[in-house]
Amino acid sequence: MVENVATLNTQAIELAEHGQYFEAIACLKKAISIERHNHLLWYNLGVTYRDAGNLTDAKSALLRAYEIESDDDEIIETLALICFNQGCSEEALSYCLEGLAKNSQNAHIWNTLGVIYFNQNDFPMAAEAFENAVTINSYYYDALFNLRDTYEELGNKTGYQMCVEQMKNIQLGENDFDGEA
Repeated sequence: MVENVATLNTQAIELAEHGQYFEAIACLKKAISIERHNHLLWYNLGVTYRDAGNLTDAKSALLRAYEIESDDDEIIETLALICFNQGCSEEALSYCLEGLAKNSQNAHIWNTLGVIYFNQNDFPMAAEAFENAVTINSYYYDALFNLRDTYEELGNKTGYQMCVEQMKNIQLGENDFDGEA
C-alpha cells in the first residue's frame, strides 16, 4: 500500500478518536515528513498532542501551523486555549484578540476570551465576550452556560434567568431529534 498524506492524516484522526495517540502522532509525523508546509497536518498534530495531555508539544506543533497559516481561526483559537491551560493568560488573551481582529464573527473565540476574563475575575468583560458569542450563535450552549455563571457573579438575575430559559429551550430542542414521533 502506498502511503500518502491524505491517507496518513485520515488514519491518524481515526487512531486519535480511539485514544491511540502514540500511533496517531506517528502517522502525522510521517505525513509531515512528506509535506512539511501543510498547516492542517501540524494543526492535527497539535490537537493530538493536546488530547494526549502533552501541552508543550501541542503548542510547538500549533505554532508551526500558525507560522504556515496565520489566518486560520481554529489554529488561533486552539493556541489560545493551550496557552490558557498552561497558565499563560496574557498570551491566550493576545491570541483571542488577534483572532477576533481577523474574524469578529467567531463565536468560539469570543467564548474563549470570556473564559479568560472570567478566570481573571473581570466579570464585566467576560459578560461582554459571552454576550458576543451568544449574539453570533444563540444556540451556543457552552457560551450560554458561561454567560449564566457570569451574570450570577454580577448579580444580574434577569440575565441569569434568560440564559437558563434559553438553555432549557436548547435541551428541549435536542430531545425533538431522539427519533420519537
